[in-house]
Amino acid sequence: MHYSMRTEDAYLHWIKGYIRFHGLRHPKELGQAELEAYLSWQANERQVSASTHKQALSALLFLYRHVLRMDFPWLAEIGRPKATRRLPVVLTPEEVTTVLKAIDPAHRLIGQTLYGTGLRLMEGLRLRVKDIDFAHQTIVVREGKGAKDRVVMLPATLVEPLRIQLRASRAMWEADRLNEVAGVWLPHALERKFKDVGKTWGWQWVFPMADLAVDPRVGFMRRHHVQDQTFQRAFKKAVLAAQLVKPATPHTLRHSFATHLLQAHYDIRTVQELLGHSDVSTTMIYTHVIKVGGAGVVSPLDQML
Repeated sequence: MHYSMRTEDAYLHWIKGYIRFHGLRHPKELGQAELEAYLSWQANERQVSASTHKQALSALLFLYRHVLRMDFPWLAEIGRPKATRRLPVVLTPEEVTTVLKAIDPAHRLIGQTLYGTGLRLMEGLRLRVKDIDFAHQTIVVREGKGAKDRVVMLPATLVEPLRIQLRASRAMWEADRLNEVAGVWLPHALERKFKDVGKTWGWQWVFPMADLAVDPRVGFMRRHHVQDQTFQRAFKKAVLAAQLVKPATPHTLRHSFATHLLQAHYDIRTVQELLGHSDVSTTMIYTHVIKVGGAGVVSPLDQML
């Protein structure tokens, strides 16, 4: 069904937990009461968030409908918790500069790319050589969230650093070809349709790992992109080194990108397209910052004084 490996792992986690919760009984023997009991335990005892609760429910619905082929009427009656929309953490331009300088040089360009383009972390790590168009100063995001493609700007300040990065990536690629390493991972059935396209330069990762790793789907060694956990650790160290009190994560760079564009008076529809949001109401959440302070409402206390 073209689910990502992360989704597969998450679904397996919840299905195993569901079976263990009911004493290793087969799911065919369980019904609505047992399913609701498991979800209630997650919500009340473990106090999981609404998004985690919905993920567990989606996994169990997948189990009954697509694995066991048991689409009971009561499956549609199980309610989904309503997630509370939280305001995003946003850094000032000065804070972004401080954090990016504090990131170790091996990962600094990744952080600069995320902030300079508004990409999600995995969108940035999964960039391939063919997706960067220096001539038009654009970056093509392939199969972002919701399996949608979009085009974002290539910041002029990143042109030369990215060229240097690609030279380093090309050196790895040439070494892999000499050592007859398998090609990079390809989506869907491309590897079966085009046998050696994963070995071509255009399909290589912009940010490859320094070492080879085992592909969990096929079991042999190949070159993968930098792991998200690796950059998350590097970013966390940089936030601590910068002594920020805000709970910043790599995704904070995306929030900051959107907010700073709106503060620069760019049209919200333009920002929506750059972020890849389906609904402008999602983008509207970034207006919370520009509605306060000097660009927004003035406190009556300030008027009085």
